[in-house]
Amino acid sequence: MTVSIGPVRVGLGLLDGNEAVGRREFLDSAAAAGIDHVVNWDHVSFRGGWGTDGLVRSTADLCLNESIGAYVSVYLLALRHPVLVARQLASLGEIAPGRLVLGVGVGGDDRAEVLSAGVDPRTRGRRMDESLTVLRRLLAGETVTFHGEFFTLDEVRVLPAPAPPIPIVVGGRSDAAVRRAGLLGDGWVGVWCSANRFREATARVDAEARAAGRSLAGDLHTMQIWAGIGDGALDAEEQVRTGIEGFVKLPFDGFAKYCAWGDAAAIADYARPYLEAGCRRFNFVGCSRDPSAAAEVIGEVAGILRRLGGT
Repeated sequence: MTVSIGPVRVGLGLLDGNEAVGRREFLDSAAAAGIDHVVNWDHVSFRGGWGTDGLVRSTADLCLNESIGAYVSVYLLALRHPVLVARQLASLGEIAPGRLVLGVGVGGDDRAEVLSAGVDPRTRGRRMDESLTVLRRLLAGETVTFHGEFFTLDEVRVLPAPAPPIPIVVGGRSDAAVRRAGLLGDGWVGVWCSANRFREATARVDAEARAAGRSLAGDLHTMQIWAGIGDGALDAEEQVRTGIEGFVKLPFDGFAKYCAWGDAAAIADYARPYLEAGCRRFNFVGCSRDPSAAAEVIGEVAGILRRLGGT
């Protein structure tokens, strides 16, 4: 089946950093391989203290390479104040206009992380709704007065507004996250889900948006896939197994059906049902000893998916 609605865009993030090569070298190799954007995660203090600031890392990447884009997947917006985030985004919009996609999420996989930021985990969904409401208005250049449960603003502006606007996509597996994406986002980020779930969720996002009088382009809906890359299929499987168990701290068997591994053809074959379900953006979490090799393989995957998608 060939799908032809919108261009296919492919990103790559490295799970374990860039030990084998420098960051600039990795970004250059990714751009040369035809990868559209680098993917950065965001955690404050995850599983005992691990983390990286997704916006800080993306800013550095956008400055190190002037052609590749950056995609934060996903920024824990519920743990931050929206005015401060708006200022960060406005500044980044001046540095690298049109090169950032901001994915946002509520967090919660590690309850202790949410608590460490001074946030009651029970409130993070409501905080996210308020924060997104405020953030979108500020990024549009509006003067915002807002009196909510968590945030109070009186005639606040953050200028200059990013031009072009920075897309905001909403991550999360819950029905609440899907609804939030339709009401307040520009798209949805799926992870650990089947192609059928991706199709159903994005259809609901679009329906929620229409019911609210909004219209989404659809090409910002994204699927995030963990991918193992190594010396042969068995080694590639071991790479993603080690990555999952080291990061999530749970057995790989519960995640294996949502992961890909092997050569470019095998990874593209795994991603193809999502393409056929309407996905036009793919974020691959690369589990590999060699970042340059991961960039080369995912670049090949990007070429295959673009051909299948008619772009």
